[in-house]
Amino acid sequence: MDELADARAAALAEGYLETMRVERSVSPNTLRAYRNDILDYLRWAERNGVDALATTHRQLRLYLGELDRAQYSRTTINRKMSSLRGYFGWMCATGAIPEDPAGVLQGPKRPKTLPHTIKPADMAKILTIHSAKDLSGNSREQSPSDMRDQALLELLYACGARISEASGLLMINVDLENLQVKLFGKGSKERIVPIHELAASSMSRYFHFGRPKLLDGKQSEYFFVSTRGNQMKTDAMRKMFKATLRAAGVDETLSPHAMRHTFATDLLGGGADLRSVQEMLGHSNLSTTQIYTHLSPDRLKEVHGQSHPRSGR
Repeated sequence: MDELADARAAALAEGYLETMRVERSVSPNTLRAYRNDILDYLRWAERNGVDALATTHRQLRLYLGELDRAQYSRTTINRKMSSLRGYFGWMCATGAIPEDPAGVLQGPKRPKTLPHTIKPADMAKILTIHSAKDLSGNSREQSPSDMRDQALLELLYACGARISEASGLLMINVDLENLQVKLFGKGSKERIVPIHELAASSMSRYFHFGRPKLLDGKQSEYFFVSTRGNQMKTDAMRKMFKATLRAAGVDETLSPHAMRHTFATDLLGGGADLRSVQEMLGHSNLSTTQIYTHLSPDRLKEVHGQSHPRSGR
């Protein structure tokens, strides 16, 4: 961490982050965000003469108020407070501080927003940019990278995988014969998710024809590999996704996570039960999955009409 007057607070922060990395398998990106959030607070404490290891609840509220006056978004403020709650909670649990000043601290309530989903017509465009056939059904030649990118896009939409899960997908966890993949989500929680035959076909084509050319004699345990034969990282996947949106003439503000949102929404709209969708998404709490029910009003109306005794049916 940066040079701070309170070196012990900074050292404890590194201890907390190492615990998160080892015991909770927190991703490097999340660790980076935690480190920046804690460092921001320690700098603030130093500027304001606050003892970071004897911080009071009131002082944390002052910090929160300063963030609000600086017009940080509610999402950012809540993330920073979450980082500090973890940091102070860990220090209290390990005996570094006698009391946890952040335990009951709450950030501003975020307005409920619905996830961005991809329209069916736009999804069709996205899934033809790298495919062996265009929207009109005409055949075209695929490069090894096209085969890989098509397989990746089909996978994301077929099973709602997170981009990090796709990047970390191992060869041994791809079972195309039984139409399923094993994914490792947050906290290394594993789940087996089915895929459909179209996705399996694209993945098989990439596996047999595209991947060997990308590897060019190299070996890799990862299913998706770069043009140099290494693991295809999340940044490269996001870059490919943006380029695909541009080529398809689709809203470029969409992220790969929109494929996951669309997967969940389309399943619920097609009649899947909430618990099954929860399992496939790898959500710990059903309440996290329930947000997708707000995106299927037509389906809800249909169920209501079929089920309510006064619906007239």
